Amino acid sequence: MRTKRTSATFTIDDPIAFRQQWLLWSKKYETVAFYDSNGYTQEKYSRFDGLAGVGVVDSLMCNVGDAFEQLQAFYDKHQDWLFGFMGYDLKNEIEALDSQNPATLLFPDLFFFVPKIVFYWRTNSLNIATTAGSPDDVFNEITQFETDPIKGYNEMALLQPTLTKAEYLSKIEKVKEEIRQGEIYEMNFCQEFSSSPALLEPESVFLSLMKQSPTPFAAFFKQNQQYLLCASPERYLQKKGNKLISQPIKGTVKKSHNLAEDEAAKKALQSNPKERAENVMIVDLVRNDLTHYAKTGTIKVEELCGLHSFPKVHHLISTITAEIQDDIPFMLPLKKTFPMGSMTGCPKVRAMEIIEQYEESRRGLYSGTVGYITPKADFDFNVIIRSLLYDKNTQNLSFQVGGAITYDSDPLSEYEECLAKAAGVLSTLDALE
Repeated sequence: MRTKRTSATFTIDDPIAFRQQWLLWSKKYETVAFYDSNGYTQEKYSRFDGLAGVGVVDSLMCNVGDAFEQLQAFYDKHQDWLFGFMGYDLKNEIEALDSQNPATLLFPDLFFFVPKIVFYWRTNSLNIATTAGSPDDVFNEITQFETDPIKGYNEMALLQPTLTKAEYLSKIEKVKEEIRQGEIYEMNFCQEFSSSPALLEPESVFLSLMKQSPTPFAAFFKQNQQYLLCASPERYLQKKGNKLISQPIKGTVKKSHNLAEDEAAKKALQSNPKERAENVMIVDLVRNDLTHYAKTGTIKVEELCGLHSFPKVHHLISTITAEIQDDIPFMLPLKKTFPMGSMTGCPKVRAMEIIEQYEESRRGLYSGTVGYITPKADFDFNVIIRSLLYDKNTQNLSFQVGGAITYDSDPLSEYEECLAKAAGVLSTLDALE
């Protein structure tokens, strides 16, 4: 049964200042979810500028087994707002796969909660819906906090990659050999950077990350002492009424401060046959995944290899849509399309087997997804990339970065692309020193 809430609407003069106040206020809660579009409201399928929740009415935590079915049952029980995440290793309950690589941090494979208080806002209008107490009291509490940037004590050991540059280049050559042998057409290969001990104030780090790398699918997620600080530019899958929307990213070039050089880089990206081929392969994979629960003839590619710009990089993004069949539980399209093709490769299952063979670290929450489900069973989930994972108890910090490998890939160029993608996270951490 859906939780009863008392709602009220307020005006916020400065959304950026409110974000700072909200994060300070939320520190007293053990479970926190904060989703921010960072002003990318021109994005066609955007629902909110921001969405957040704190406190727990009920929660679901589970590992590989029947996690997707448990999520559907959890929603059916509450039919309310659900905020949460799904880790990459849920692949092991969808296909005959496993995950044997070592993990720096151990997040649950799936965690969702029904919040006690839900916040959502667009432009300057804020709605607060609470299960207990007064929305006015909540608003007054939040706005009493200072609007200056959150400051905190941050100190960390030097970030260490799991692979040296030479090891990375060697592994790319081995993946290319798999492609030459016809095992796969494309594979997303990732490497991890980690630091321990790391003593961080996650709220201040997140705000620094948003300043350095504001993106439309950003998230701050806290579950007890584990934190996800996410600056993702990519949507995995959205359900809006009877419509499904997927927007995979494939194709990246670093931005230049020189206007002429930057324009040349954008044109080169748009016309690059390798980058376009990567994108088209993933579009075909997504279309195939969607066929299982889409109405016949409704799958459309609304945008193919569209150029989208972000603070550090330009990306090629495609948009694929479909109408979902009638009376299909929302869980089934999620399960059939997970993990997202942009983080696996083609063919999908064989690519995931080879990923396990050549990567050194377990992905865990990285290249999984974080997002929300509405009371009407709509949902929106991102791709967890450009993200920091942090455990305050163990003082372990981790982030991973990857890229698509094809027959035409140049190992050195792939290495440099990884560093370009990591630039926003690295500059955030550099600013802490």
